[in-house]
Amino acid sequence: MDHPSHFVFGTHPEHGFAATATAHTPIHLADWYLTREQFEQVPGTPGLYRLTRPDHDGARRTRQAVHDLRARGFAVYADYTLDPASEPDLPEQLANARQTRLARAATTRSPQLRTTVSPPPLPVAAPVPGGAAVRPVGRSR
Repeated sequence: MDHPSHFVFGTHPEHGFAATATAHTPIHLADWYLTREQFEQVPGTPGLYRLTRPDHDGARRTRQAVHDLRARGFAVYADYTLDPASEPDLPEQLANARQTRLARAATTRSPQLRTTVSPPPLPVAAPVPGGAAVRPVGRSR
């Protein structure tokens, strides 16, 4: 048997990402949770809330609000595009990303294994007229 929803999330033609509480949620509690999830009450429309700054990653923020309310034990209905349950599991996404990074690393040459260039050979001491050999100045091996 399905439990009645406490919140409903969707898109509104005029207000964008919107939420409302059902009759199963006290008004003061709905207001408290929705305002903390960055929703504001629509003036003149009691019980209807819209996402603040919807152009700033609105769909992700709305999905996060749905996720947060469900994590607190509320039954939440959300449109398919706003329902985090309709997305692949995050652990699966992270595992796929990790596999991609590992595959890329396996096919790329490590910068630590650069071929080093040998230093140029030291000049050989040249005989100087008069018999004394001049040795190059620098470190000895």
